[in-house]
Amino acid sequence: MRQIYTSLDIGSDSIKIVVCELYQNKLNLLACSSFKAQGIKKGLITDVKGATESIRNAIDSVQNMIGVTINKVIATVPSYFAEFTVKKAEINIMAQSVTHNDIKNILDSITLDNLSSDREIVSILPVDFKVDDVTGIKNPLDMEGKVLGVRTIVITTEKKYIYSVVGLLESMGIEVVDTSITGVGDYATHKTKSTENSICSIINIGSDITNVALYNKGVILKNSVISMGGKNINNDIAYMYKTDFETAEDLKKNFALGHKRKASTTDMIKIKTDYDDDLKINQYEISEIVSSRLEEILNLAKKELNILTSRRIDYIIITGGTSNMADIEYIINDVFGSDINIGSIKMIGIRDNKYSSCIGNIINFIDKLKIRGEEYTMISNSAALRLSSVGNEYQGLNNVKMLEKMTECFLANRRI
Repeated sequence: MRQIYTSLDIGSDSIKIVVCELYQNKLNLLACSSFKAQGIKKGLITDVKGATESIRNAIDSVQNMIGVTINKVIATVPSYFAEFTVKKAEINIMAQSVTHNDIKNILDSITLDNLSSDREIVSILPVDFKVDDVTGIKNPLDMEGKVLGVRTIVITTEKKYIYSVVGLLESMGIEVVDTSITGVGDYATHKTKSTENSICSIINIGSDITNVALYNKGVILKNSVISMGGKNINNDIAYMYKTDFETAEDLKKNFALGHKRKASTTDMIKIKTDYDDDLKINQYEISEIVSSRLEEILNLAKKELNILTSRRIDYIIITGGTSNMADIEYIINDVFGSDINIGSIKMIGIRDNKYSSCIGNIINFIDKLKIRGEEYTMISNSAALRLSSVGNEYQGLNNVKMLEKMTECFLANRRI
């Protein structure tokens, strides 16, 4: 069975979808797409018709790439008012040593007794296991003992945030096999051995919002959402130069820098204003506008971290679509100091940090399957055969042409 997984992230600016295959314990990209979002504001669905059309367009673009139908996904849900509860459980080991059935049974036993009627469980993340008196075990399989224990983090949020996403997707004939939140996916994508042994924060600067997640030794503790993101930079540029939003966004992505340090005072670009006048824009001046807003966003994130914890944070990782800006590292260093990392996705075929949460949610889903000793795929065997035939068009091409063709394709943009 080919193990193929699809992840969907419904953002305010774009709908991101990623399809990956786990092969020989390595995650490989099959297709990805980002489609302009409609009907979504600050991560929330405000217009069902517009959101449905955007999601359908994103899914269709991926289906056209791989030649099979996508009808199962892992979905990112809004992380507003997310809560994180430590929940423990114990069961008797059925045989002399721990089996996958024991692990599945103890994880399935996790519930929240005092969960209010307006909240729902987003995800249950195992932290570690205990066999008799031995604690801190990551995988207890085959260990001998009488009692198996587990410590988990149960993520909950308000039902309306989950049901708005799940309900919409199910109305489109798409089954949601697992849900997650931005901070969890981001961490899975960017985690290292260093972050797993320290206090770490993941800051995702999106379009309408910036998500701040706090971790301790790989365990998410808190999460906060700031109502400001890359779109505020677009608004600043549009206001200052009296131009439309689309032109402002293009200027931000393709001309401005994240910091004025290396911006040119002589590099100019000409645009049309709302009054149909020609206007020349200086790179240094527009970079000042961008860095000013970025500084405000980062300072708000820094303030939020001080609210979330009084302890020293060892690692801060910046990700999200806005983190792709050229020279953004200089303004990040101005605000936080030098011990900051900009996220770097190392998967071949996808380098854009806006896919950070999408990829991480697949990684987490696979980890859940592994600890249970299960295999799963989100497409049927017959669809997998058709998927194989799509790859045949690359056979006979030399390596350079094959990579060029695949790159062109890529750029074309509960149960557990």
